Amino acid sequence: MSKRSSNRNPEEDIQFLEAHLAGTLKPLAPPREIVQRLGKRIQLPNRERITASLSDWNRMFLIFAGVISGMLLLITVARAFYYLAGRRG
Repeated sequence: MSKRSSNRNPEEDIQFLEAHLAGTLKPLAPPREIVQRLGKRIQLPNRERITASLSDWNRMFLIFAGVISGMLLLITVARAFYYLAGRRG
């Protein structure tokens, strides 16, 4: 027999866990100094700068090509490891 009670479902388990964590974990506010320093460091670029970076097609193409190349390289390495591990067993 299993240790779990047959009359409980996973949703009840999740609700029980959430209620337990809500009672255990206390909300914590960060120090005001840190929030102010981060507010000064994080700045949204202005609209002109965003549109200028989106209109630079050469740069966007290089970024896209780099991501696709990286993914293909990762897939190739993973397939090689899978092939080599499969030959041993």
